[in-house]
Amino acid sequence: MRNFVQPGDNLTVTAVAAASSGDGVKLGNLFGIASGDAAIGEPLVLVTEGVFEMPKVSTDELAVGDAVYFRTSDGAVTGTATGNTKIGVAVSAAGNPSASVRVRLNGTF
Repeated sequence: MRNFVQPGDNLTVTAVAAASSGDGVKLGNLFGIASGDAAIGEPLVLVTEGVFEMPKVSTDELAVGDAVYFRTSDGAVTGTATGNTKIGVAVSAAGNPSASVRVRLNGTF
């Protein structure tokens, strides 16, 4: 196919904020997990598909299959849609209190 560029599960972007490996990063309508560290203005590879252990709002209760949203204010995931960006679904249960949940990223949102 002449117009194919890449699979798209790993995308190189320019960091608009400092990022550390494993951080959730939202750039406009793009969300991914930083595969390494980057300072502002440096290239940053975002992984946009797969399952990741992510920090969550401690008091949230999530069941397998629940929609998961990214909260840019603190980089935590939550079950609360209002004011947050849907990034995937929980693939592990996470009760109250708990610090993390496994999330399957949508690849797009």
